[in-house]
Amino acid sequence: MLDVIGIGFGPANIALAVALEELTEGLRVQFLEKRSGPRWQEGMLLEESDIQNHPLRDLVTPRNPRSRYSFTNFLFENDRLFEHLNLGLPFPLRIEYEQYVRWVAGFFAHQVQYDVNVSAIEPLVDSGTGILLGYRVRDAAGREWCARSVVVAPGRTPNVPAQFAHVDSERIVHLNDYLFALKRACEGGRKPRVAVVGGSQSAVEILLHAHGLGSCEKVVGITRNFGFRQKDTSPFSDEVYFPQFVQTFFFADQPTKDRLRTELEPTNYSSADKDVVEALYLKLYANRILQRDSLAVRTNTEVSHVSADAPGVQLTLRDTVTDRRLAEEFDLVVLATGFLDIGSGPKREAYPRLLAGVAPLLELSRGHLDVSIDYRVQFANKPDGAAPLYLNGLCESSHGMGDSGSFSLLALRSAAIAQSLAAQLAPSPASRDRTQDADSDLVSDAVR
Repeated sequence: MLDVIGIGFGPANIALAVALEELTEGLRVQFLEKRSGPRWQEGMLLEESDIQNHPLRDLVTPRNPRSRYSFTNFLFENDRLFEHLNLGLPFPLRIEYEQYVRWVAGFFAHQVQYDVNVSAIEPLVDSGTGILLGYRVRDAAGREWCARSVVVAPGRTPNVPAQFAHVDSERIVHLNDYLFALKRACEGGRKPRVAVVGGSQSAVEILLHAHGLGSCEKVVGITRNFGFRQKDTSPFSDEVYFPQFVQTFFFADQPTKDRLRTELEPTNYSSADKDVVEALYLKLYANRILQRDSLAVRTNTEVSHVSADAPGVQLTLRDTVTDRRLAEEFDLVVLATGFLDIGSGPKREAYPRLLAGVAPLLELSRGHLDVSIDYRVQFANKPDGAAPLYLNGLCESSHGMGDSGSFSLLALRSAAIAQSLAAQLAPSPASRDRTQDADSDLVSDAVR
């Protein structure tokens, strides 16, 4: 039996692999990843787009600035340090940071199995004592792995607005698949009409990219907002990404958490960086001068109906100020509508779908997963000695904005999980006996 199974091998669990190597000893670790190799945002690797976090907030530097796995050392090892410094960029290009992520992942290839699509996690219970000793992980091909603990980092679930949820069409994609979908839409020299739904950073980036290629007949942005809003980048607001804020937010009462989330939303949601907002506005103005209609933005507009019966996708748009309706047809619709967080209410899910097999054992606080300060998933009845289960990411509702999918606190979160794993899995005489007898005594509890 393994000590740790990590599900997913994106940045969150890559950072954990580094932390486990640097902070622990002797743990038998295996990561399972559904893709064929290490990837990061492959559907959004736009050549000139940059990352939104400081480059030193990488997979390791905030925890261990001397680590060989830092972004700075990546540049040095690849003979690009001085050229990179000479660029004067406040934020690295996304294509370069993706190379950095893959570079670090390469050091841990011996701990990763790729092309493993995990489909279920099942509890393994001692048939004599009823103690939860570990987990059985299954993939879609029927293979199985068993471990004393599991760290789930599957990435965030795309948020698909209700109007689109029941429309089955390859012409409607989430931003995760943007580049692949655009390539399909342009096959055979076609010049597609593209709609981008949402008011996020990604929405603005996609509008600029699709229009800049010159291969689209028309690109239209659709947002319910008055316009594309600029992010709150005040250094005071950015203290939300300090490790101290995690403690402050975690131990605050629920009304305080709700107030903070509302107040701090412009630091990360439904907003975009100044450079891309200004670039889009300039593009629109230049089009107006040249009397071109290849780029447009529909503000104060919501999608009221979606149909994909014809070759294209028909959107019925409603102006929320005038109530005017407009029907438009597109060859590709990109949903830049964000992701789900753990929680209750809109844009929330009670727990990741992958945890359905252990859901009956879990403590559901206010209807959703309860997670401790060290990212351990809490069980109902708080059983002593239960095999630990961790959520690496997706904990914004409990830990604050630093868990919203950015790199900002990745290194410190991975350290917290690694140290907790070392403590939770430290062998006691009783646990050693149970583990040695595991093969004969463990049964899968199909919780009813």
